[in-house]
Amino acid sequence: MSFLKGLVISLLGLLLFFSLSIFGDMLMLKQTLLNPGFVVSQVDRLDIPSLAEELLSEQIAIEIPQEVPQGGELVAEVLSNTVADLEPWMKQQAGVLIYAGYDYLLGRSQSLNLVISLEPVKDSLRDNLEQAVSESLPPELSGASPEMIEQFINEAYQEATRDIPETFELNENLWGSEVQSILEQVRGAIGYFELAYIVLIGLIPLLILGIILMSRPIRTGLRRLGIIFLVYGALQYISIFIITHLAGAQLTQFDLPFSALQSWLPLFLSDLFTPVEIFSIGVAAAGVVLIVIGIVPWRQKSVVQQQVSEIGQAFVCPRCGSQYAPGQRFCGACGQKLQHTCPQCGAAVDPASRFCTNCGAKLG
Repeated sequence: MSFLKGLVISLLGLLLFFSLSIFGDMLMLKQTLLNPGFVVSQVDRLDIPSLAEELLSEQIAIEIPQEVPQGGELVAEVLSNTVADLEPWMKQQAGVLIYAGYDYLLGRSQSLNLVISLEPVKDSLRDNLEQAVSESLPPELSGASPEMIEQFINEAYQEATRDIPETFELNENLWGSEVQSILEQVRGAIGYFELAYIVLIGLIPLLILGIILMSRPIRTGLRRLGIIFLVYGALQYISIFIITHLAGAQLTQFDLPFSALQSWLPLFLSDLFTPVEIFSIGVAAAGVVLIVIGIVPWRQKSVVQQQVSEIGQAFVCPRCGSQYAPGQRFCGACGQKLQHTCPQCGAAVDPASRFCTNCGAKLG
């Protein structure tokens, strides 16, 4: 019977360990990749102007009339200044897009429909184009009238904004049926993930309660729980430390296409593992506390209890029922004058006697 009980406790402990491991990983995902606030914070950390400048240095998406030899440099300057001016607006709109997308993926909304006006982009583009032309007038326009310069700016602006719509609409019509089918599968998977997360929250306390109830004394169960918590917390923390430091070192050695991503990725990796790192530290600390509670005696025995424990026999006060050791004349609980009686037959005995004179039972 004791073997079967020990086996059940061991299985519960193993199941608790794996439940904590799975819950820690799920907590990390729920607090990071499945949390729109986390994604928005990572987007805000990106150096968008530097990223845009590197993109523009490789390819200029807007064509300037070919009769202007400095057109490429002019476009790069205009776009770079425009991106810098629009950085707060871009991050704000990115946050709106992210929250709307997550509401759809997490099942909080049944459809995805978002409209963003692109007029701020056009206005900023025109302002920076006028400023760039006025500060660095192309040689071909040297001595030109203000009307000709204005015409040049209008032509460049029309060319630049030719492919920019009035609004950007994000809805289910933007992609095909195949992408929509994938999104539906993702929504279903996230729903199962949320259900499993809730089940684990209920399962872990039940496993803890089962280990405590099956362990006698209770301090033994607390020590077992403490060991499980401490082992999990220590192993999880060590693994996170190794992953973040090794991966971070490797990322700095990779030749990523954009330097802005080179400095952003290690910070992203560190933030990604922060929730499970805090969770592992908390579990390990709880394990230490449980082990200490399970080792340190909860209370010391009273003098009477110690005497009773040493003698192996106790007398009972006829007034209050408290135990007392042989030789006491008054009850320590109620003050009742004590008449010693044999615990076997109840007959009155001499406190100095070692055996009952009525039944012969040993008195102490």
